[in-house]
Amino acid sequence: MLLAIDAGNTNIVFAIHDGAELRHKWRISSSSSRTADEYMVWLTQLMNLENISPDNISGAIIATVVPQALFPLQLLCRRYFNCAALVVGEDDIELGLKVCLDNPKEVGADRLVNAVAAHKKYGGPMIIIDFGTATTFDIIDKAGNYFGGIISPGVNLSVEALHMAAAKLPRVAVERPEQVIGTGTVSAIQSGIFWGYVGLVEGVVKRIKAEFSETNPGQKMTVMATGGLAPLFRDEVTDIEIVDQELTTYGLFEIYSRNIAS
Repeated sequence: MLLAIDAGNTNIVFAIHDGAELRHKWRISSSSSRTADEYMVWLTQLMNLENISPDNISGAIIATVVPQALFPLQLLCRRYFNCAALVVGEDDIELGLKVCLDNPKEVGADRLVNAVAAHKKYGGPMIIIDFGTATTFDIIDKAGNYFGGIISPGVNLSVEALHMAAAKLPRVAVERPEQVIGTGTVSAIQSGIFWGYVGLVEGVVKRIKAEFSETNPGQKMTVMATGGLAPLFRDEVTDIEIVDQELTTYGLFEIYSRNIAS
C-alpha cells in the first residue's frame, strides 16, 4: 500500500492507495509545530479503525507547499513506516511533464501534482481551478506540459480577511445566497463573496482561453475544478465541465508509480 501525503497551508491530507484504488483518506489541520510522533498517534488510530497496519505500507510520497512540514513528515515515513518518502519537487523525481516557466522551482508541488493527474485522467489542453487556501488556475497544453497559471486569494481567506479588517462585519459561512442583492449584513457578505468569485472565475477563464487560443488556434480547453468548494461553484460557473476532488491524491499515486517503474 502507498501512503500519499498532501501538505497544504490549511490542511494535510493522508491517503492510502491499494494499487490504483484509493482506500481511505483523512485530513488534519496544518501546523508547523506538529511532530512525527504526533502525526503517528493520530494516524494509527484512524488506520486501526480500517484494519490497516503500518506494516501494510510499502511506500510513501509527499507533496508540500509548507517547507516546515517536510522534515517531520519524512521522519514519520522513515520511523514508523520503514520507507523513505519520495518528495515532489526534488531533482530526482520524474513528473512526466515539462514545466515551461523561467524558474520551474517556483511552482507549488500541489499544482504540479494536479497537472499530472488532470492530464492522465482527462487529457489536455486544460484549465485546472483549485479552490484551496488560494484559488489557483493552472494551464496545461495538449501534451500535458505546464504552462503557468494564476494565483488569487482563496474564498475562505477572503472571508477571514474581511472579518479581521472590518470591525463590524461578522465572519460568515461561504454559501450560495438566495438572491444577489443582500437584505442584511450576512446575506450581503455572502453575496459579495459568492458572486464575486463566480465573476472572478468566469472572467479569468475567458481571458486564459483567449490568450491560449492565440498560440494554439482551434484547440478547445477543458475546464475542471478541484478543492473543497469546487461543488459549490460548479452549477453557477458554466465553464466548469469536471469536478474532481480526488485529483491531488490520484496525482501523487501516478507520480509514485512513474518513479518506481523507472
